[in-house]
Amino acid sequence: MDSANVSVPRGLLERFCRRVFETLDLPAEDAEVAAQVLVAADVRGIPSHGVARLSRYVHGLKVGLMRADAVPETLYETPSSLVIHAHGAMGAPVSARTMRRVIQKAAANGAAFGCVRDSNHFGIAGYYAMMALADNMIGIAMTNTAALGVPTFGRLPMFGTNPLAFACPADEEGAFVLDMSTTVVTRGKIEVYDRRGAALPEGWAVDAQGRSGTDAAQILGNLTYQTGGGILPLGGLGETFGGHKGYGLSVMVDILCGVLSGAAFGPAISDTPGSSARVSHFFGAVRIDGFRDPLEFRRDMDRMLRSLRMTPTAEGQPRVYVAGEKEREHEAVCNRDGVPVPRDVYDDLVRIGAACGVELPG
Repeated sequence: MDSANVSVPRGLLERFCRRVFETLDLPAEDAEVAAQVLVAADVRGIPSHGVARLSRYVHGLKVGLMRADAVPETLYETPSSLVIHAHGAMGAPVSARTMRRVIQKAAANGAAFGCVRDSNHFGIAGYYAMMALADNMIGIAMTNTAALGVPTFGRLPMFGTNPLAFACPADEEGAFVLDMSTTVVTRGKIEVYDRRGAALPEGWAVDAQGRSGTDAAQILGNLTYQTGGGILPLGGLGETFGGHKGYGLSVMVDILCGVLSGAAFGPAISDTPGSSARVSHFFGAVRIDGFRDPLEFRRDMDRMLRSLRMTPTAEGQPRVYVAGEKEREHEAVCNRDGVPVPRDVYDDLVRIGAACGVELPG
């Protein structure tokens, strides 16, 4: 085991998070989903959205930013769509329930889409998109976030990191699962660099004057206190490497999550030093048999994915990956050897557990 990490079996880590949530009055079913989504991020190699965020969730539940007793309300509904008002509920449970309803509607009508407004951080988008795979469907999930991203040629945050996920089944090959932010990186990734005391790579973020910035603590401070600067859209600075395309994708996610649901969007969504922003989500499911025979489709997906993986590699590179492959391999290792939790994060979890009367194994 890496001495910088503590290995915790997946099931035990999920149980620890679930019991912490239950001590904060989250209903058992919601606590179970929230724990599964949180740990799934670490298991799939996305620690920026994993158990390192438990302290934020605990704080949110304690001070009422995330409401354990919220009763989500259906505002609009048709055979193929719905809009849910979360009333400040935890993001993961209300998102999982909404995606299940979207899948049920798609099963009856071929395709369906749903929005959730006035929600909270929902973890990794891929978790919800992948829910559709078991029903032989294509899954889609998106969320807006607090305004952290700077538009091309701008220097003020005007949209979130706005991640989107797309999951598509194959046959013998693993599913194609694209799970990405529409900015170069997420805020969580910058927080990881800040915890390590490491400089950010050039091209991730800009300072208050719109110049490239590498000081993680300074960038995070600028974002927290809204003094200018922020994370660059996918493609980076300017238009040379397609930054304007990432900018467009970020705004697209904000339209589907915020504008379409009648919720806040853009710079109207902001974190403060003591609170997290309320955000909105968008989900979709599409039946493959509405287009062609599902088995033939999955076999063609196999051919596509294999051809991508088997393409000649660039000099010095060991292999070519497809979206979801690294995450799947990381998950297999975690299921076998335990989830690697950085020592500082583990110590934080121990403190949280002690305060809640829950012991963390390791």
